[in-house]
Amino acid sequence: MRRSAVSSKALTKKREDMNEPLVSIITPTYNHEAFIAECIQSVLDQSYAHWEMIVVDDGSSDRTGEIVRAFSDRDSRIRYLHQANIGVFRLCETYNRAFAESRGEYIAILEGDDLWEADKLQRQVSALELHPECVLAWGKARVVNRDRSEILRQLPEEKAEEKKYYANQPPGSFLNILLYVNCIPAMTLLIRREALQRMGGFVQSHDLPLVDIPTLMQLSLMGEFFYDPQPLGCWRHYIGQTTKTYLADSLKKACTLSLQFYEALDPTMQSRLTVNRDSIIKYFHSAVQIAYARMGRYKLIQKDAAGARKDYVTAMFYRGACNPLWRLRSLIGYLFSFFGWDVEKLARTLGRPSYKS
Repeated sequence: MRRSAVSSKALTKKREDMNEPLVSIITPTYNHEAFIAECIQSVLDQSYAHWEMIVVDDGSSDRTGEIVRAFSDRDSRIRYLHQANIGVFRLCETYNRAFAESRGEYIAILEGDDLWEADKLQRQVSALELHPECVLAWGKARVVNRDRSEILRQLPEEKAEEKKYYANQPPGSFLNILLYVNCIPAMTLLIRREALQRMGGFVQSHDLPLVDIPTLMQLSLMGEFFYDPQPLGCWRHYIGQTTKTYLADSLKKACTLSLQFYEALDPTMQSRLTVNRDSIIKYFHSAVQIAYARMGRYKLIQKDAAGARKDYVTAMFYRGACNPLWRLRSLIGYLFSFFGWDVEKLARTLGRPSYKS
């Protein structure tokens, strides 16, 4: 049941009287009219009520702003900021605008097409209050399709060789994962304000359409992490998301970022890590090959057979690529593109998640 504005204010005042820390929720959004109400409602449903939500609308052309304003009119904890569209390659400006407007001791991230479990903030605030050595808390997320009718997978996958680094003990050890791939779903993050202030706010670099990886790289050197193995929310993956358009190019740029960050570490830190320059290059060669194969599949769903074939060919012959399974998948997709066959139907037949949602 949705709380009224009066009851929300009363509950917030009660929390303040108990000296519970304020959480500032940063919500960047763009053309999320199909999702933003559910996103905000998941915040209103939190068992922890001492929060503020700062929604920054990056020039949406749909009803996103209208929907957010309807919520903010009913609950003063929700603040709506509108700006002319600047896009994902200036995402850091959007995040830092919200950060500058925020007042909370803790900073949470919830993009406009994602949502939380009702106890997300309660669990994480309690954890960070008990563990002052941790600069952030994070946890598992359910990766779901557009309408949440299907759970595609859960992240992180908790691989044995990676799980030992989740707590970032000692600080910097999480780089053994992060210099390859970011396994932290951004919508599960709760970060100490003081840590973000020390590094000057959120970071974006190398023309990447994201802020989480470069920001987390710096945070990993500042303190330990608290990992919660319980699902904290739902992270939507669907055709049409902006980041899917730049998947392969983003991985190439992420490789450069990882190499430069690694090389800038002091020799003592480098010696503690299992990664090195050669392993980073090898990983990203394979990752880019897989990205091209996935982009081909996305384009098949969008009925762009010519574009799909181009990506599949790139995946099959990408330099340095050494993953025969993805070469085979790319060949299958390439053949399907000529005959108009349904790759998603094949995936479902084989018990694999469909990209179509």
